[in-house]
Amino acid sequence: MNGVHDMGGMHGFGPVEYQRDEPVFHEPWEGRVYALTRAMGAWGKWNIDASRHSRELIPPAEYLRMSYYEKWHAGLIRLLIEHGLVTQAELDSGKPAGGSRKATPALSIEQAAAFTARSSFSRDVPATPRFAAGQRVRARNLHPTGHIRLPRYARGKLGTVDRDHGVFVFPDTNAHFQGENPQRLYSVRFAARELWGEQASPRDTVYIDMWNDYLEPA
Repeated sequence: MNGVHDMGGMHGFGPVEYQRDEPVFHEPWEGRVYALTRAMGAWGKWNIDASRHSRELIPPAEYLRMSYYEKWHAGLIRLLIEHGLVTQAELDSGKPAGGSRKATPALSIEQAAAFTARSSFSRDVPATPRFAAGQRVRARNLHPTGHIRLPRYARGKLGTVDRDHGVFVFPDTNAHFQGENPQRLYSVRFAARELWGEQASPRDTVYIDMWNDYLEPA
């Protein structure tokens, strides 16, 4: 979907601030939000693509105000309510509703390491390649209302297939519980000038991983 979250290539945000020896979490609460997101995901009510889409639905003004893990927190709350794991009233009060059943956590401490290590989205299913390394392709100019991993700045642009990664879950359908729809995933090389215009360096290139449905022959 088009939204403020698709910030690649957008102007007006200033230079990227590089922090040497940046910690994994800047504050303890960030680590707790990360852990909560992974732990609640163990219920199997949603998948990683639905989780990403929940953050894309944050209103633009709020999205720009929030830090990275504030976005994770807001997206998790949306998912918890949508899938009936908690109510808004319970969140507001900080207490479970009277008479509600105490649930056993889907993820125990003992299971945590194995759960976080097993995530793989490659699929061993037949899918005939449409494109080969060295082939010229064009990114389709798609503007769906739902989740998409094709960055806006690359849509309609010409590139060259660099490699075939194999078959992976297609996030656009997976985010909306319409099936994994596994398909070939390609690394596509774009000249910086194709993406940004003549002001870009002629020496620079950008590599973008793109699913089969994002591409068409050039």
